[in-house]
Amino acid sequence: MSLALPGRLLLIALLGGAVPAAAQGTGETHATETLRRAIDTSRRTAITTAVTRVAPAVVTVQTERVERTAATPFDVFFGARPGSQVQAGIGSGFIIDPAGVIVTNAHVVQGASRIQVALRDGTTYPATLVGADELNDIAVLRIEARDLPTVPLGSSRDLLLGEWVVAIGNPFGFLLGNSEPSVTVGVVSGVGRNLTGRGDGPSLYVDMIQTDASINPGNSGGPLISAAGEVVGVNSSIYSPTGGSVGLGFAIPIDRARRVTEDLLAHGAIRRPWIGVKVAPAAPGASRGSLTTGATIDRVVPGSPAAEAGLRAGDVIVRSRDRSIRNAYDWEAELLDLRVGERVALQVRRGAREERSTVPVKDLPEVGAERVAVLRELELITLTAAIRAERGIKSPQGAVVVGVSDRVAQALGIRAGDVIVQINNTPVTDAQQVAALLQAAGGRGPIRMFLERGGAVYSTDFRIS
Repeated sequence: MSLALPGRLLLIALLGGAVPAAAQGTGETHATETLRRAIDTSRRTAITTAVTRVAPAVVTVQTERVERTAATPFDVFFGARPGSQVQAGIGSGFIIDPAGVIVTNAHVVQGASRIQVALRDGTTYPATLVGADELNDIAVLRIEARDLPTVPLGSSRDLLLGEWVVAIGNPFGFLLGNSEPSVTVGVVSGVGRNLTGRGDGPSLYVDMIQTDASINPGNSGGPLISAAGEVVGVNSSIYSPTGGSVGLGFAIPIDRARRVTEDLLAHGAIRRPWIGVKVAPAAPGASRGSLTTGATIDRVVPGSPAAEAGLRAGDVIVRSRDRSIRNAYDWEAELLDLRVGERVALQVRRGAREERSTVPVKDLPEVGAERVAVLRELELITLTAAIRAERGIKSPQGAVVVGVSDRVAQALGIRAGDVIVQINNTPVTDAQQVAALLQAAGGRGPIRMFLERGGAVYSTDFRIS
């Protein structure tokens, strides 16, 4: 009976019951405290430690956009004119420099007339936009503050399928009642994912980290962290038929986000890597097997680094640095990770043999064939249901190219019949939007345009003069 008594007493104590005074002794008290310590220790896992390390540097990004509103016929009858309204937006971000440098998604701050950043304790600062890269969906903000907590940055190159990851952010903003970030846990479901469907955020991402950690509206721009408490990705998008999280979340690899951030801090704009090759898209109706055969070079720009290195149309890129190139999407992803000024080692298949070539990486040309006045040399119409059915176009919306100058056709590879579906990371809804986006992008930096041709999507880079 004496051996069973301490266990019974411990159970009573843990359940909040009273311990008989006669039974209270040094042995029972010590055993109770030991068990309590063991339970407390078991609650503190690698996940809780990682969250404690990163959460203080996660912020809420609040934006305001001024949007024009059209007057209704009823309003016009009474003399009303088109007006404007302020549209509020919210997202997440994380501090990478104690002097107030913050990383978030470009789509979180796109078009914002006012940006504010709220820290974990609710302190709010006005923020300035240092720069944004819409293609990579990364933006850098700065606030006037000092000695802020920062996140430790890890690497996304050695992630393991199935390893624990944690998404931290501010889903649904302040609807949850305070400024404390929310935490969701999952695993790395996949790496190198190419997301071409439409989700929360831009519609095309390449080489993404896939996770089943819940990512909801407002999480965009927050960190995805490893169990070691290091940021391995920037939460950006979900794929969902319902609009809510269904376990298909995507994050931008932190190695790419780091490169973009460094460019934006140093230059205020992204330096778009360029070697001068146009890669052919996958053929319509391509089998899974054909998506692992490499990226076929469709055209080499005369005088470009690729031309000088001896690359030719018809060569198939199968490897770049330490990355296997299985298809055109992999090549798009590799271009996003290259740095201007470095030399990239390529392995290409030419006929029955494979050859190696080292190509210098340069900025997208400021002048020359790649710089075009698109607005004056393209004729577009909005894609309608009738045109879509008649031509067998897969994209649900976009702008159809019905006329293009010889100069633009040669420089960018655009043809009549192509459908413009996306500019940088903004999906296109109609011809008027294309004109507005290109007009706004003029002189601001490189542009990547995505087009559908024959059921496949390809891209072309250029600047507007």
